[in-house]
Amino acid sequence: MLRGRRGITGTAAVLTALALAATACTGAGEVGDNGAVDLDVSTGVTDDSVIIGSHQPQTGPAAPGYLPVSQGARAMFDHINAQGGIHGREIDYRVEDDGYDPATTIDVTRQLVMEDEIFAMLGGLGTPTHGGVIDFLNEEGVPDIFPSSGALAWNNPEEHPLTYGWQTDYTKEAKVQGQYITENFPDQDVGYLYQNDDIGEDSQAGLDQYLDEEVVAREHYESEVTDLSAQIAELERSGAEVVVCSCIPAFTALGMLEAASIDYDPQWVVASIGGDTQTLQALLSEFTEDTDAEDVPADAFLDGTIISTYMPRVEDDEDEWGQFFTAIYEEYGETETITNTHVFGMMQAVMFAEVLMANGEDLTRQSLIDTLESHEWNGPSNVPFASSDGDHGGHEGVFMVQYQEGGQIDVIQDPRVTDREGGEIEEVSVEPLSPEEMVFHD
Repeated sequence: MLRGRRGITGTAAVLTALALAATACTGAGEVGDNGAVDLDVSTGVTDDSVIIGSHQPQTGPAAPGYLPVSQGARAMFDHINAQGGIHGREIDYRVEDDGYDPATTIDVTRQLVMEDEIFAMLGGLGTPTHGGVIDFLNEEGVPDIFPSSGALAWNNPEEHPLTYGWQTDYTKEAKVQGQYITENFPDQDVGYLYQNDDIGEDSQAGLDQYLDEEVVAREHYESEVTDLSAQIAELERSGAEVVVCSCIPAFTALGMLEAASIDYDPQWVVASIGGDTQTLQALLSEFTEDTDAEDVPADAFLDGTIISTYMPRVEDDEDEWGQFFTAIYEEYGETETITNTHVFGMMQAVMFAEVLMANGEDLTRQSLIDTLESHEWNGPSNVPFASSDGDHGGHEGVFMVQYQEGGQIDVIQDPRVTDREGGEIEEVSVEPLSPEEMVFHD
């Protein structure tokens, strides 16, 4: 779901390798003398609990946007535990704060694996952060389940057989966006606003398969620089009538505010990573304090915004999963208001719990992997989910929604699935299980 730079290079890569090599020497007993990984173990599992770990930004500049992920997962695990757990075991969910700093991620991952002896890593957040520990987790035999990012690296079974993606990857999502724009905004000029890292690179790879000739501007931002005046001015100058924003929430909001300040009113098409309308409203309210726009309702800036997504939306009063997640969060949540970012974490928790239930009482790391790969998972989403021996891609596509001022969310295109290469985009019909039908706790 989340921002990050592709890989770690130079000195940073050397330091990462040395740090993880050092931790491997202290091992948790999962790697034998010959280097083979032993998965037939139940590390972190007792008769009454199973320890699950995650690295998340609990503090620092990334925390306002990403803290709800772990808050949502914790609320769902609290609910599951209150129902009796999973095969009599409560989920012991341990979240370590890495501040979205890759060096800190190494330290907290070492602690989770070597000291806490977690059974599995769940939802490790961010591409640069999780990318720095993916080798370590696989080498130590720790199942690496559902990283919180749309990076392509999570679907590489040959190199990382224990890592299983969850979020629709950036390229698949962008392909569906691109086709939607060509079909619904024909002959209109298109501009890209994107984060200057893997998000932007992978998104353009998908968009360009459908929009290359229509693109009149490609404007990137650096996540450390919050002034988007030059980028928005260039998008307006270029005549872009549709702006595709492959941005994290703060920069989606900043872009919209800057455009409004110069009376530039393009059609915004926003990627799922920046399309949580509750988070955007909070940011818009914050960013307009003590400005001429202070009295403008935050959601007025969002009116008409098109968003690609693969999750049930809490704005949708008719979605039973949205209603379910809202009710659970009202009971167990840490804040007053649920957002779609909370739902992200809650969905990860529900689907992981579904896997544990399907696994049965005899739980080992190997049995978890076998269970992941031997079922066709039907979770809260109406988008198909891939988790087979040769495909660890997670959600395989997106559907399109449009936000209307006042909180209404309309589904404007049903789910489409595709690959991350040049394959066709296909319509798909999946009927998700209801909360009552899905078996994810005792």
